Amino acid sequence: MKAMVLRGPGPQLELVERPTPSPGPEQVLIRVRACAVCRTDLHVVDRDLPDVPTPIIPGHEIVGEVISAGSDTDFQPGDRVGVPWLGWT
Repeated sequence: MKAMVLRGPGPQLELVERPTPSPGPEQVLIRVRACAVCRTDLHVVDRDLPDVPTPIIPGHEIVGEVISAGSDTDFQPGDRVGVPWLGWT
């Protein structure tokens, strides 16, 4: 999968190829169709927040399609889903 990764000091994001993860229990793998970058993400990239571990992939407000689902979920491949803000995810 492709991801924009913040690796370390400085506001430089890097486009990288990463292995596609497999969903665990109560998780789904989503093909992202749209991803918003909120002000908190910009604070992370700008290093305004202390002690944020890197590498990190910013962006958490997502709309996409379920590709596969782990055990204990009600989701099926093809379901359209949204991922809410960080306070709940």
